[in-house]
Amino acid sequence: MIDFHYELDFELKDIIKYSDWITRIIQAEGYALSQLDYIFCDDAYLLEMNQQFLQHDTFTDIITFDYTEEMRVAGDVFISIERVRENSAEYKVAFAEELRRVMAHGVLHLLGYNDKSIEEQSRMRKKENESLSLFHVEQ
Repeated sequence: MIDFHYELDFELKDIIKYSDWITRIIQAEGYALSQLDYIFCDDAYLLEMNQQFLQHDTFTDIITFDYTEEMRVAGDVFISIERVRENSAEYKVAFAEELRRVMAHGVLHLLGYNDKSIEEQSRMRKKENESLSLFHVEQ
């Protein structure tokens, strides 16, 4: 099950489409879905999470807590809508596209993809692009 939570004045439209898309990403990697929660928040909320749980004193667009066991995906994905808006302007992409990229990024972390090294970042970007292409595919 995928649940969406909002800690600010923002709400996804057509959550069924987003849920189906995220489920397809998970299934394409050979995993099953257990429980996935997306929490949309502002910079201050995510900064506090970053400081409290990761001891990082920086803004970020996403923090993912992984509870995946075996091949069943579970986790909490916190996304700063403010950061996504800023990044979409910086990278000159539509907000909706940047949001989908960040949402895919979070689930890809739960599927075992990392982004610490240059090689991992390259692989992550490739998987993000593959995931974005699934958004427009109808079941």
